[in-house]
Amino acid sequence: MPSRRRAFIAPLALLLGLALVSLGGCTYDEGGPPDAHFESFAAKPPKRDTVTVCHAYGCKAQTKFTFTAADITELRALMARVPRSDTPAEERRALAYAIAWMERRVAPDVGTESDRTSIDLRGSGDPTQLDCVDEATNTTSYLLVLDRHGLIKHHAVDRPLAKDSLTRWTHWAAVIREKASGARFAIDSGTGPNGENPTMQAAASFYVPDSYADNAPPERGLTTAEANGEAPAQDPGALTRMLERMQALGFAADATGSAR
Repeated sequence: MPSRRRAFIAPLALLLGLALVSLGGCTYDEGGPPDAHFESFAAKPPKRDTVTVCHAYGCKAQTKFTFTAADITELRALMARVPRSDTPAEERRALAYAIAWMERRVAPDVGTESDRTSIDLRGSGDPTQLDCVDEATNTTSYLLVLDRHGLIKHHAVDRPLAKDSLTRWTHWAAVIREKASGARFAIDSGTGPNGENPTMQAAASFYVPDSYADNAPPERGLTTAEANGEAPAQDPGALTRMLERMQALGFAADATGSAR
């Protein structure tokens, strides 16, 4: 086989192999309690009813907020009002409403009322904006406050997880675990603007699905391509971005077909 042809086929084979791997993507999920997540981002876990709200992307800014006794009373009423039955699925639905309420309650003091949907590269360093690390960290803090007051019965609060692939940036979400079944659910508060119900879905389906069989729709929240975890191969721009990333890693071929 001519050397030029071999030089072209080798990176092409690598590209196809990496494309297949990217269907499942990479998952950064160590499980366990959330303490290690707070340490990783130099964030502070809740202290009683005081949370340290992350904002400005990657917890660059941190602002303390204390939920009052009246706030807890309102949350207790909300958590009792929303469920239609005493089941884990209905508790997850109630948690979505409670997290949205807490986000709206915190926003005026922290200055995040104008937080935009999902990640916006213009928002880095902007104290009014939150990225997925901020959202996952804050949501975990809110869950811990709810749990402290006995408002979470069917679930435990786990360490947040992250997923990415060759065609998708790393994306974080808070995680709860159903006590009876052990099933884990990702909670993504970045799928809508400030104070809207977060997306809640099986952790295996979140963002980059672990497999097509696990690609289930969210239980609650805005439906977006990222929230539904659509396969990267369905993205018409995926191949271009993959090539660009491979070129940055030194795997792409140049215009003559010679491997770099």
